[in-house]
Amino acid sequence: MLTIIDRYMLRQFIQVLTICLMSLIGLYIVIDAFGHLDHFVDYADKHHGNLLRIMGTYYSYRAVAFFDRTAGILTLIAVMFTITWIQRHNEMTALLAAGISRVRVLRPVLLAGVFMSLFAAANREIVMPNIREHLATDSRNLGGDLALNMQSRFDSQTDILIGGEQVVQASQKIVNANFVLPRPLAQFGRQLSAKEATYLPAKGDLPSGYLMSGITTPKAILKSPALMLDNRPVIYTPIGSDWLKPDEVFVVSGVSFEFLAAGATWRDFASTKEMIDQLRSPSTDLGADVRVAIHSRFIQPFLDTTLLFLGLPFVVTRTNRNPFISIGMSLGVVSIFMIATLGSQQLGTKGLVDATLAAWLPLMLFGPIAVAMSDTLKQ
Repeated sequence: MLTIIDRYMLRQFIQVLTICLMSLIGLYIVIDAFGHLDHFVDYADKHHGNLLRIMGTYYSYRAVAFFDRTAGILTLIAVMFTITWIQRHNEMTALLAAGISRVRVLRPVLLAGVFMSLFAAANREIVMPNIREHLATDSRNLGGDLALNMQSRFDSQTDILIGGEQVVQASQKIVNANFVLPRPLAQFGRQLSAKEATYLPAKGDLPSGYLMSGITTPKAILKSPALMLDNRPVIYTPIGSDWLKPDEVFVVSGVSFEFLAAGATWRDFASTKEMIDQLRSPSTDLGADVRVAIHSRFIQPFLDTTLLFLGLPFVVTRTNRNPFISIGMSLGVVSIFMIATLGSQQLGTKGLVDATLAAWLPLMLFGPIAVAMSDTLKQ
């Protein structure tokens, strides 16, 4: 049951956290909006929409991603300022003189910090994957209907290189699609080109893939039966597939359009389960960066908690009476921790160390230090 002290500490924590979060989000919106205001104005004029509503919707989704990136440090700042506040007004001294231990006083904000790390994890795994189409939308392409340059992707299962000039996210379409076929499927040529290719998810007995419309080369493939690979159809043609138009073919592929169009940012908005599924998929050959990201997702709540216990002792048991110096020392240690974490992940991404070690190394190095420093909270 929450006591008066618990409610008081939690109220201070929530107030500071809310103020810091809203202040940083507001600063981000002001800087970003002034740099891209012309994009919002053009979109509002073109679609006859309300400018403030368009900007409000856009930055509401951006705020979710902003919270994901700053949750750990914001939680630490809120805890530090909450404790500094009660120390500055000698409330901590009064509580200790009343026989209440320091750990008991700090318990509500410490539990709140752990809860925030779990809440941030839920945001990454549940909320962000469901709004990824909004998070991946740039201010220059608010409606998702503009054609953007695409990066070719290799389907490791069929050995087909999926390429084209541009992609349209709203309609999941590749403009001027150009697929490079492997030798077993190249009876009519290596290049399979069409005016557009639309992604179709798996439905019934038909696997997922790309419906290529307006075939330009090779025309002979339209008169051929389905092309097989390992005794299974990979390229469906109008011959034997009544649901295809005379100028269409369907290319089976496990490379989803989201994975194809998002490029390097795909893993930022995908859930851990989706990353694991793509890693296991025979169609996608993912690099070490995805493996590092998967392990990092699992340990991120522990890293956030470690971050909290690294910075907190400098504020709680400070020898310097100036709270700003104590907070500065705490942020200095936190900066070292964050630099080491990012550096370790980069080593794993570059393949210089194993992906598992790259993700877990910061916790292995700073976890024992955080545990040792947390003992000073009991003094």
